[in-house]
This record gives sequence, C-alpha cells and structure tokens, in this order.
Amino acid sequence: MATPAFAQEAETPSEQNLDTVIDVPHGEPIEGATGHDPAAEQHGTEVGAGEHDTGVFPPFDPATFPSQLLWLAITFAALYLLMSKLALPRVGSIIAERKARLDADLAAADASRQKTDAAIAAYEAALAAAKSKAQGIATETRESIQVELAAKRQAVETDLAGRMSAAESRIAQTKAAALTQVDEIAATTAQTIVAQLVGEVVSPDSVRAAVAKVGKE
Repeated sequence: MATPAFAQEAETPSEQNLDTVIDVPHGEPIEGATGHDPAAEQHGTEVGAGEHDTGVFPPFDPATFPSQLLWLAITFAALYLLMSKLALPRVGSIIAERKARLDADLAAADASRQKTDAAIAAYEAALAAAKSKAQGIATETRESIQVELAAKRQAVETDLAGRMSAAESRIAQTKAAALTQVDEIAATTAQTIVAQLVGEVVSPDSVRAAVAKVGKE
C-alpha cells in the first residue's frame, strides 16, 4: 500500500515530462515520442560498414595490387639510386684500394723473391768459385810437395851414392892395405916356419916372392 509521500514522488516525473512536452515548440520532433535515437543510428552505421569488409589481408587484396606495385617501383628506384650513388661507389673504392694494396704487396713479395733468388745464385756461384779455387790450391800444393819430395829424394839418393862410393873406396883401400899386411904376415910366418924347419934363416925377399907367387896361383 503506497503512502501519500511515495505517491507524490511517483507523480512528479510525469508532471515534469508533461511540462517538457508542452514547452517544445510547434513543428519540432519530440525526443522519445518519435523513437529517433543517435546512438542507435551510429551503431547501425558501424554495422553497415562492417558488412562491406571482405576479411582479406590488405597486401593480399587484389584491389591494392596497383598501388603496391607503384610503391614497389618507387622504393626500388630509390634504393637503386641510393646504392648506385652512395653505397656502390664506396664499396668499389674500397675494393679498388684493397686490390691496389694487394698488388703492391704481391709486387713487393715478388721483388723480395727475386732478390732472394739473386742472392742464392750469387752464393752458389761464390761457393763454386771457392771450391774450384780450393781444388786448384790443393792441386798446386800437391804438385809442389811432390816436386819438393822428388828433389829431396834425389838429393838423398845422390848423397847416399856419394857416401856409398866413398865407403867402397875406403873399403877397397882397407882391403888393399889388409892384403898387403896379409902378404907381409904370410911372408913373416913363412920365413919363421922355414927357419924352424931348415934351421937356416931365409931372406925376406925370397919369402915374399914365394908368397906372392902362391897368391897369384
């Protein structure tokens, strides 16, 4: 059961609405009476726009291919100009510089190799000349030693021959002297023996003549 206060409060909005409707000028639509709602209209617009969406990823949409090709051509041309004007000359200069440095290093290495080959050839030539000179010195020394040895041998042989000749002469003299003494001894011995056998002294001359005659026979 409603109290008088509650009933009064419930009737108040109706009176306010009635006043609002009465105060609206003639000819304008009344909000709430015609059913026009802006929020509902915006929602309907969004729903209508959603109905036209195909659901395809834009880059794969055939409708966007011409614009994509155009931007691809523009991007490619810009990238080509950037590479040809900035990057490629820089890379080419770096490659040329490295090639020049490499060629210089190769030339220096080749020059060093040629110097090394020349030094080795000079060393081998000097070594061969030294060996030839050493062989010549050895041959000359050997020949000089042989000549010196031959001269010394000849001198020794000459000295020995002279000494042998002198020795033979001395031997001959000693032998002649010894033979003379032998004849004298033989004559004296024969004289003594004859004197003892005969009892007479024989003359030394006759005894020497007899000994000499016997020595000759």
